[in-house]
Amino acid sequence: MKECLNYKKIDPQTLQCQTCNHFCKIKEGRVGICGIRQNIGGKLYLLTYGKAVAAHVDPIEKKPFFHFLPGSFAYSFGTIGCNFRCKNCQNYDISQMFGLKGRVREYNKLNWGYSISPERIVKEALENQCQSIAYTYTEPTVFMEYALNTMKLAKEKGLKNVWVSNGFMSDKTLDKIIPYLDAINIDIKSFNNDFYKSNCGAKVQPILNNCKRLAREKIWLETTTLVIPTLSDNEEMLRQIAGFIKNELGNFVPWHISAFSGEISWKLQNIPDTPIEIIENAYQTGKEEGLKYVYGGNVAGSNTENTYCPKCGSVVIKRDNYHISRQDKKGICARCGENIRLL
Repeated sequence: MKECLNYKKIDPQTLQCQTCNHFCKIKEGRVGICGIRQNIGGKLYLLTYGKAVAAHVDPIEKKPFFHFLPGSFAYSFGTIGCNFRCKNCQNYDISQMFGLKGRVREYNKLNWGYSISPERIVKEALENQCQSIAYTYTEPTVFMEYALNTMKLAKEKGLKNVWVSNGFMSDKTLDKIIPYLDAINIDIKSFNNDFYKSNCGAKVQPILNNCKRLAREKIWLETTTLVIPTLSDNEEMLRQIAGFIKNELGNFVPWHISAFSGEISWKLQNIPDTPIEIIENAYQTGKEEGLKYVYGGNVAGSNTENTYCPKCGSVVIKRDNYHISRQDKKGICARCGENIRLL
C-alpha cells in the first residue's frame, strides 16, 4: 500500500482521485471505480503497490508493438483492477474483481497476486535479457505509482518503458510518466461515445486528446482497435478512426485492427467472432485513408501482420505469430531506401 500522488481533498470526508478522467469522488473507507484506490483516514492509497497479479517475459509484438524494438522481449506485469468495464475484456478475471464504484468487496478473499518490488522487476528484466518493461495485462494508469517508481529505476538501468493502455489517464498522470515513457499502445475502441459509455463505462474524447498530446510529446505511439461484430465494425466509424490517426497523430502511426473472440470475452459470449473479411476490409480502409502501417491481428492465414515498405511495397518485416524475419537495413527498406520508422 502506498499513498497516491494525484488527488485532492473535497471536504473532510471526501477525496477526489485525479489519476484518470473519471475523477472519482471517494468517501472515507470507499474505493474508486478501479477498486484499488481507497480513502483511508483522509488520504488516498494505492492498495496494489508492490503486488503483481501477473508477470511474464513476452515478445514485444504481443503487446502489440510492431515498430518499437521488433524481435525483442519485454518483461510484462500488471496488478488487479481497472478503470473501465469493457464487456469484451479478455482479462476480466484480474481486471474486474471489484464490481461497481465505491463497493468494497471482501478484500481479504481476493487474489492480490504476489509481492514484487520495482527493484526486483528491473532485476528480473535484466536477468531475462529483456530490452523493455511493459506495463500491461490491466490498465497501468490505475497502478500508476507502482509503475512510475519502476519506470524510474528501469530508465537508470537502460531499459525502455512501454505502456499498453486504454488512454483514459489524466493530464497530471501524463505529466508524471512522460519523462520516463518510451512507447505506448492505446486502444481506440470506437469513435462513438455511445459505444464507450455502454460497453466500457467511459468517454472517447479524453482518449483522443491524450493520443494527440502523446504524439506532440514525441512518445512512440501505436494504436489498436478491436473490431466487434455489430458493435464496432461499422465501416464509416473505422474510416473515422483511420482519418483521426492520419490527420491528428501522423500517417506513420501504426494502426492494429484486431479480431474479436466471444469465447474469451467477459460479457459478449453471444457475439460471433470477427470474420477475417471484416479485418481485411478495415485494413484496406486504413490504407485508403493514407496510413502507412496498418496491421490485422488475431487472424490466421493473413499477410496483414507483415510490415510493407510504404514506398515500394516490399516486405520489410515478415511475421509468423511472434516470430519475425527482418529484411530491412537498420530501419531502412533494403530495396528503395525508404525510412520505415523502426525504433
